[in-house]
Amino acid sequence: MKTGYSSLIIIFWILSGCAELTKVLNTTSAQPLTEADVISALKEALSTGSANAAGRLSQQNGYYGDLTVKILLPDEAKVIVDNISKIPGGQKLVDDVILRINRAAEDAAKEAAPIFINSIKQMTVRDAFNILRGADNAATAYLRATTWNELYALYKPKIRTATEKKIVSNISTKDSWNALTGKWNTFSNSVPGRLAGMKPVTTDLDAWLTSKALDGMFLKVEGEELKIRKEVSARVTPLLQRVFGSLDTKSN
Repeated sequence: MKTGYSSLIIIFWILSGCAELTKVLNTTSAQPLTEADVISALKEALSTGSANAAGRLSQQNGYYGDLTVKILLPDEAKVIVDNISKIPGGQKLVDDVILRINRAAEDAAKEAAPIFINSIKQMTVRDAFNILRGADNAATAYLRATTWNELYALYKPKIRTATEKKIVSNISTKDSWNALTGKWNTFSNSVPGRLAGMKPVTTDLDAWLTSKALDGMFLKVEGEELKIRKEVSARVTPLLQRVFGSLDTKSN
């Protein structure tokens, strides 16, 4: 009995030891994330997200057909819309300008992805770890804060080229904008316009369009980042699965 009892104890101890060993192995078998892993995954995620965002926005109606990023007239031009009936043919001019502004942004978006990628290459190890453990839009916020000026400087000439490109009947976006604001400013500077308190519009179309186009781009990049953080299916490579999967474990 003692021998049998002792054998049972030994077997139980061995089995218990195996269970504990398995538990330890399961805990330690996953390789700890290295600095290279984290920064590579963040760069990959941002590169993929920005490429997807740029590709979507560069399609026809990428901006114009999406109410979340559609570019409307500058705030300063709101008075034109509010008083459109005072300008002969004004509504058509407004509609044409809005369409061409969004077409210009769609055209410029074709060049956005490489600009993002060049900026992503500058990410540091500390930045990467802070982003990984940060808010759901931490990567996009970092990219926006650190690259806005550079992207703006690179993007605006492309916007200018797009707004000056002849689109329909040898008329460019800027031609349409100038026609619209020219008619309004003529009215606002007239005696009836001054008596009515109307003010001329002096908004820089290229500056406005560039800012709004980049706002829309970052909004889409943020959406791509959120997918990678929250949706396992969006992690299309083993590295993304491993690095962002570590966040899933910590949140559970």
